[in-house]
Amino acid sequence: MSAPGSAASSVPHLDVDPFDMNFFADPYPTHELLRETGPVVYLDKWKLYGVARYAEVHAVLNDPTTFCSSRGVGLSDFKKEAPWRPPSLILEADPPEHTRTRAVLSKVLSPTVMKGLRDRFAAAAEERVDALLEQRSFDAITDLAEAYPLSIFPDALGLKPEGRDHLIPYASLVFNAFGPPNELRKEAIARSAPHQAYVTEQCQRDNLTPGGIGACIHAHVDEGGITATEAPLLVRSLLSAGLDTTVNGIGAAVYCLARFPDQWQRLRSDLTLARNAFEEAVRFESPVQTFFRTTTRDVELSGATIGEGEKVLMFLAAANRDPRRWDKPDSYDITRRTSGHVGYGSGIHMCVGQLVARLEGETMLSALARRVAGIDITGEPKRRFNNTLRGLDSLPVTITPA
Repeated sequence: MSAPGSAASSVPHLDVDPFDMNFFADPYPTHELLRETGPVVYLDKWKLYGVARYAEVHAVLNDPTTFCSSRGVGLSDFKKEAPWRPPSLILEADPPEHTRTRAVLSKVLSPTVMKGLRDRFAAAAEERVDALLEQRSFDAITDLAEAYPLSIFPDALGLKPEGRDHLIPYASLVFNAFGPPNELRKEAIARSAPHQAYVTEQCQRDNLTPGGIGACIHAHVDEGGITATEAPLLVRSLLSAGLDTTVNGIGAAVYCLARFPDQWQRLRSDLTLARNAFEEAVRFESPVQTFFRTTTRDVELSGATIGEGEKVLMFLAAANRDPRRWDKPDSYDITRRTSGHVGYGSGIHMCVGQLVARLEGETMLSALARRVAGIDITGEPKRRFNNTLRGLDSLPVTITPA
């Protein structure tokens, strides 16, 4: 199948499947192939364009008028097929609608609000490290990367204690659903009903604790900023954005610091590097690997002509290791200047959960570095396969007290 349009011949075609289990197990050789084949490629398997170099990924992310999100940030084109759930008012929306709803989330997750949460998050991180030091050997994913965010973020949002075991499966489902109709997506959607029901119910105003972030979102209905129908959908956006990116980010950071003991010692000798150590792990491992956009018009990108209504797959992870942009991209260096990485996206659709992720990542790495001398991987790490996310399902470790 050739690419649509007469200009397609100028775009190199590749027979690779970025949603295949073998690719998920080791994406790096394919990332290099994608970057080196050309600035824009055409992937015959799913009939879409791909960009894997930093410059083009950045360009697509920062031109929402040409590369829109409202037609879906997964492979499904909402102009041609019905979304599997009501679209996100943040991720799957364009200006001016996106501008209005995003402004509400920016207020409820402002730097001032984050500052108010810092002490609570830091105290929870210390408690988690206390428990881990007693155990000595544990799973760094379930007992740390998942347990820590789950112990604080749902409380900050104002969720009731019961039913929180739906949260991680729900977020995993959302990110699987951005992929093509492969087994991962089909299974996730087939299992989704109880998770969706829980999340829909929890996002209603009456079910949220007064004073929490969720209640603050609903308060904007009274001020006329958003409608009563939109408020629960905005709370829903935070549930996936504020949890899965954080869980995978913290998991990636611990995995990096365990594999690169010199960087761990560097962090221990300078705790002010905690935030950057987390940020560099997000660049290096890229918990969010890919996102799609849809062209709103014929466009030329780095010499390639792409027609209107085409899906463009951005390889965020490949851009984050593009040697054209990064010096020694395949090394984990906690002193690197990480600003500009696209691990949370870029531009107006940058991840809404990033402030939460950064705060949790920084507080947890600080607490660990203060009190743990070494982290040793003691068993085979296991990957959790997902159409959009890259993370571990299991990481057995043993820690040595400082």
